[in-house]
Amino acid sequence: MERLRRYGFVAGFLLVPLALYSVFVISPYVQAFQISLTDWDGYASELTYVGLANFAELLADQDFWQALRNHGLILLVLPILTIVIALFFSYLLNLGGGSSGAGMKGIWGSTFYRVVFFFPQVLAVAVVGVLFRAIYRPDEYGVVNGLLIKLGLDPVGWLVEPDLALWSVIAVMVWQAVGFYVVLFSAGMAAIPKDYFEAAALDGAGRFRLFFSITLPLLRDTVQVGWVYLGIAAFDGFALIQVLVGDKGEPDGTTSVLPVQIWKTAFSYTDYGYASAMGVALFFLTVTFAVLTLRTTRRERIEF
Repeated sequence: MERLRRYGFVAGFLLVPLALYSVFVISPYVQAFQISLTDWDGYASELTYVGLANFAELLADQDFWQALRNHGLILLVLPILTIVIALFFSYLLNLGGGSSGAGMKGIWGSTFYRVVFFFPQVLAVAVVGVLFRAIYRPDEYGVVNGLLIKLGLDPVGWLVEPDLALWSVIAVMVWQAVGFYVVLFSAGMAAIPKDYFEAAALDGAGRFRLFFSITLPLLRDTVQVGWVYLGIAAFDGFALIQVLVGDKGEPDGTTSVLPVQIWKTAFSYTDYGYASAMGVALFFLTVTFAVLTLRTTRRERIEF
């Protein structure tokens, strides 16, 4: 009887959150799966089922495969660059100052630098997009090209040249993400007992050895979480790309990504069935990436 009362008490607290999650998360997913099997145009009152025809069309859609290739490049570059830069800054801010009487410490001014690195996180994605549109302007009024012109160099079309456009977008994504992961990795480093670093320093270990032999192995779980988050972010990028380059994927589709293709197919072409099929494909790609990453990087947890 006591157990039933305890379970009833817990269930009472979980009922409302589960109901909200079901209505606002599970239900839209189920509806998207249903609509992906139809040719719904967003206006008809009845759904006409076409089976897997939308998915068959998807396999022959060159725009879809171009978007997937772009996601692949972002997935390869974004997590690696962001994690490497964030780990470097986190180490400097927390342990880069060496040892002192109070233990390991960060570099001078580390508190100020934490605020600077985290600043992009307080900006809305649309604001970041507008900011970098000004920075990337292809004329003398652009921040980067204005500097190049003053140095006697030719301006560069950062967002209009096919070889540079996607890399320019990735650079913005890295700039925006690094601050969050500096905070995340800093929290992980703060949880590592400082005795480990002090003992290694007494044995003559340098900063390079301290990082790769102590910090990185004990931070592995946190890095794994960051990798999954960044991988999921690599399958998004809708708002940033929409503001920076628009929904046409120009130049030549080099900046096209699936969320933008879904938006354009649904709201510009009013083909909600096909757009939902893209959404379902994106859902399974994201889940597959997360599951594979967690399984391949799984290991026994290190206890302090």
